[in-house]
Amino acid sequence: MIHHVQLACPRGSEDASRSFYVGLLGMAEKPKPPVLAARGGCWFTGHGVELHLGVEDDFRPARKAHPGLLWPDLDALAARLAAAGHPVTWGDDELPGMRRFHSEDTHGNRLEFLAPID
Repeated sequence: MIHHVQLACPRGSEDASRSFYVGLLGMAEKPKPPVLAARGGCWFTGHGVELHLGVEDDFRPARKAHPGLLWPDLDALAARLAAAGHPVTWGDDELPGMRRFHSEDTHGNRLEFLAPID
């Protein structure tokens, strides 16, 4: 079992992270312990996952590596992301029994959203 997944973000990008993960994905921000909060970044939880965004001074977005997030309504999420200007690239059928698409967070980190095919 995984406790959380961490992605990198540029210094000073917490508000942009909140806009994406809370405002667009509907996750909740989770307070960081004070000693860790001093480092910057932010944590989010929702839809059965906890994501940590950690500041990386020499930030480069993850273009290949990505978390695979199970999501309850892929079509609604894809529509929200596309309407907000984020890429939505639907996957093929190479992952049997799953529908999926890739997108990017506000920092360009690759994200995969999946749901089982009924």
